Amino acid sequence: MKTWVPELTESGKPHYLAIADALARDISEGKLSGGERLPPQRRLAATLGIDFTTVSRAYAEAHSRGLVDSHVGRGTFVAQKATASASDPERRRAEDLSMNMPPEPTDPELVGRMKEGLGYVSANLVDLLRYQSPTGTERDRTAASIWLSLRGMVPALERVSVTPGAHATMAAVLSIIARPGDTVLCERITYPGIRNLAARFGVQLVGLEMDEKGVTPEALRDAIGRHAPKALYLNPTLQNPTTLTIPEDRRLELAAVLRAERLTLIEDDAYGFIPMRAPAPIALSAPDLTWHIGGLAKCIGAGLRLAYTVAPSARCAFRLVQAIRALSVMPSPLSMALTTQWIEDGTADGIRRFIRAETAARQAIAREALDGIQFAAAENAFNIWLTLPEGIGRADVIARMAGRQLGLMPSDAFTVEGAPGEKLRVCLGGSVSRETLRENLYFLGNALSPNTFMG
Repeated sequence: MKTWVPELTESGKPHYLAIADALARDISEGKLSGGERLPPQRRLAATLGIDFTTVSRAYAEAHSRGLVDSHVGRGTFVAQKATASASDPERRRAEDLSMNMPPEPTDPELVGRMKEGLGYVSANLVDLLRYQSPTGTERDRTAASIWLSLRGMVPALERVSVTPGAHATMAAVLSIIARPGDTVLCERITYPGIRNLAARFGVQLVGLEMDEKGVTPEALRDAIGRHAPKALYLNPTLQNPTTLTIPEDRRLELAAVLRAERLTLIEDDAYGFIPMRAPAPIALSAPDLTWHIGGLAKCIGAGLRLAYTVAPSARCAFRLVQAIRALSVMPSPLSMALTTQWIEDGTADGIRRFIRAETAARQAIAREALDGIQFAAAENAFNIWLTLPEGIGRADVIARMAGRQLGLMPSDAFTVEGAPGEKLRVCLGGSVSRETLRENLYFLGNALSPNTFMG
């Protein structure tokens, strides 16, 4: 029989609560199974170097949460019902490491609050299985407005829609503003999703030159004159994959060009909710020209498949309703109800704050593990943008890292104009723990050593 020893985090909580939290976490992650015997209280107290009464309080707390069963003369065991709802290993294995995912909440208190939101969904389950509005009820759109206010946005409610994820929303917007053969501008290095959608709709993408602040106003103005584009697509905060954030002064310059040329902007604000002080959305400077898409995949969770979209006008919002109905029918009422509940009770903001703190911690791990290797990064980015040492190819590195729990994507997927260059997006989020991430990044650092390739 293996002996369970809890890993106590530096949470500032009393030890008895930290032990109960660690027990809940290990059950959720499948490290403990229903019926498994826990170590006797005195033995665990000696192992941890703490008071017997502290462990006794911890076991009592775990019992009150339904995590354990105690039997006089036999000991304390993990409750069968505690593991019946533990994470499904098959779903965990289905994780797509190639996606730029947020780190997943591990704090038992936060996860508990997230689960409480399902109570509202369960109470309204039959109603939520019906066809509903393609862009959300008034309550859902009000919750969206509350969430968008975190980015300084206070649009009229008739311009706000709840849509089925940022990707589906971009597809709907492209179907409204462009036709096959039309041109859309974007960053030279850009989000692969817009490349895939442009190809699907027969739209030509033109990549614009960038400097340390992002797309330059000169490049934008010149491209408008040469290509007569239908729109500009930007991912301006913690851009995927470069991690670059367009500063406020450059945003104002770009907005001035958009207003002068009357060019539509698709602003993909997927990561804008994460940093403590992200620059204001460009939509605030050009509201009548901007489709602002506040996706929830990065700041709450990709499985929700929701975005909060602000159209340039009420008329444009109506056109979006029609496009969503044609392409996706509607966003999931189950997801909308859960997310609205989380926003109203503060759980969504708790998830956002967790992601903010955890991304910063993971970026610190990357700096430590890849010291001496060149890469672009930002404090709250979900990835790093790695420049490979001379003589080392991206395909070779990806082959060497096969089987490791680390998401790598080559620069080819992101490059619109020019040669891709020997770069990789290295993802730091998902279900991977800090310890596993550190191990895999050290392995990557070793794989990038010229001596390794020479061998």
